[in-house]
Amino acid sequence: MDQILNKVGSYWLGKKASKEFDSVGDDINSLSSSISGSTQWLVNKIKGKMQKPLPELLKDYDMAVGIFPRDATHYEFDERTGKLIVYVPQICEVGYKDSSVLRFSTTVTGYLEKGKLADIEGLKTKVMIWVKVTTISAEGPKLHVTAGMKKTRSREAYEVLRDGVGVDKF
Repeated sequence: MDQILNKVGSYWLGKKASKEFDSVGDDINSLSSSISGSTQWLVNKIKGKMQKPLPELLKDYDMAVGIFPRDATHYEFDERTGKLIVYVPQICEVGYKDSSVLRFSTTVTGYLEKGKLADIEGLKTKVMIWVKVTTISAEGPKLHVTAGMKKTRSREAYEVLRDGVGVDKF
């Protein structure tokens, strides 16, 4: 008798939970139409909407795919405003094929448009001392990194994903 009651109880609870989850999904769908773009990414995550990998997003915007460290896989991107927020698991430095080095904070923000990432926060490069990078733009085989002054680099050096090496401070 206990086994029968357990099965009936499990079935009833499963049905009830399924109904509740369906109702939450409907609430999320109706809510998503009234939410601003800055929180739309959260609704898309909850709804299970797939986000393309960061290198693919960069490629779509004609940027070098290896600008960010390999483990920077989580990001938010608002297509309406172009605002990009990239999350890096730890403060790190990445060395590139042309001997340049970029240092990443745990959050890097900027505005992404075709061939350009502007108003960057959370990114530095070494030019005798560490200098804040404000813009990265792509032009054919060249990559222009603006950090106080514009420095042109070979885009090829930034086309390969590289691991970041952890550092203590940004």
